[in-house]
Amino acid sequence: MSRKYLFYIAAAFWGFPGMIITVKGIKAYLTMPSQKLWWLMLITAFVLMSFFIMFRKIVDRYSARIMVQPQTTIFWQAFPLRGWILIVCMSCLGIALKYIPGIPVEFTASFYSGLGPMLIFAAFRFISNQKRI
Repeated sequence: MSRKYLFYIAAAFWGFPGMIITVKGIKAYLTMPSQKLWWLMLITAFVLMSFFIMFRKIVDRYSARIMVQPQTTIFWQAFPLRGWILIVCMSCLGIALKYIPGIPVEFTASFYSGLGPMLIFAAFRFISNQKRI
């Protein structure tokens, strides 16, 4: 598999969960009473900024790793072991949050509406980094 496809695989591993999480966050926002929206928007903005800083660095680090791979390599070398552990743990945490009773809808709205778009941003960043090779 060429390095080009490793970037697309990385984008898929970040982008597809991002789309699902974004939809869940928007659905949660739609159930909110309008008097709570202003502070939830502030929390969402904070979550967006935090994940932007974190994911930008991670994507650039993983992109640099992909760029130094041999031209033909296997797909699981797109991320280091630590990266795969991060993906698995975050996915498991996201699934577990769905089944934990008592998680307020405000948390779901603000956290997912910040996390989801930044995962999609990370996917687009992988694709744009692919064009550099």
